[in-house]
Amino acid sequence: MERRKALGLIAATGAAASFTAVPAFSAETGRAAGAAGEGNSAARGGYTFALDKSVRRTSVRFKNRYGIELAADLYVPKNARGKLPALAVSGPFGAVKEQVSGLYANEFARRGYIALAFDPSFTGESGGTVRDVGSPDINTEDWSAAVDFLGLQKTVDRKRIGAQGICGLSGMALTAAAADSRIKAVATAAMYDMSRAMSRGYQDYYTREQRQKVVDHLSRQRWIDAERGTYARLSAEVPFDENGNVAPSDRGLPETLPADADPITTMFFTYYRTRRGYHPRSINSTTAWTGTTPMSFFAFQQMTNIDMLAPRKALLVTGSEAHSRYYSEDVQKTAPDTIDLLVVPGADHVDLYDRKDIIPFGKLDEFFTENLA
Repeated sequence: MERRKALGLIAATGAAASFTAVPAFSAETGRAAGAAGEGNSAARGGYTFALDKSVRRTSVRFKNRYGIELAADLYVPKNARGKLPALAVSGPFGAVKEQVSGLYANEFARRGYIALAFDPSFTGESGGTVRDVGSPDINTEDWSAAVDFLGLQKTVDRKRIGAQGICGLSGMALTAAAADSRIKAVATAAMYDMSRAMSRGYQDYYTREQRQKVVDHLSRQRWIDAERGTYARLSAEVPFDENGNVAPSDRGLPETLPADADPITTMFFTYYRTRRGYHPRSINSTTAWTGTTPMSFFAFQQMTNIDMLAPRKALLVTGSEAHSRYYSEDVQKTAPDTIDLLVVPGADHVDLYDRKDIIPFGKLDEFFTENLA
């Protein structure tokens, strides 16, 4: 597979998209799901998984230090007694709390934790005037805001708060933990470093010339957005066409899966665009990020101060077949005494989203039990 085609970074039609802005996108009704995406979440009250009978789920709201109100679900064991350990949970990048993070929070609550699954700023039901924009700074702050909320709950032991990140929010969880010592331990699943992904490309394939082309593309798009007063939706990870030109799509995933789709696009499609994981508020299920989202990820690299995590611990879970495996391996190498790596045999990236028969919840439970003691 050619690297520029990996991760579905080609237009749904296979053709390059022009640098034109799309209409304003404040209304959720403007998102067309397509037949492939309808069904499963509606049957479960908007969630892609069933709530465990031993767990109580409550919708909550809290603000980060920028004043943005975050929407979250608090998962609490029904038999809770005394002060319990707690986990902030979020991810993947472009997903919502009714998808993967909620599934993880539900499972941790079943095992005796208080777990908070939250939508990052500007996404899902969380606040932020411009919708579906990512920020390495603000989305990292969202983790600390989740810790604020958890630590104010009478049933939470403030000294036993951890973080569980999935996919693209994992890098931000690690970044937050390096700067916030209230996070006593952090685990990730199918980790992505979104700053590296957007500024370097899949497996760092961007050349210096290509990186400059991406910056020029983003800069042109800023003029277009400013002139039109709207925010275009384009590929967050910018691909190149056969002629070496940037070729952003106006969708993260195609509405229907092409017969010649690459394996990674197919893998993501089978979660976000089918009954398995579709949700109408999920960026990955419906449209794309704002087209200029990558600018801040070029400017601000994540995990620069990962050494500040010590003596606290991290556990990075990845799959032996995950295309994202190198992110976890590279981070683990930077701090082998602080960060452990767990490779799940036979698992791909998306298997770690919802395959409870594969996700090592037992190992994650052991990790947090030991490190939140």
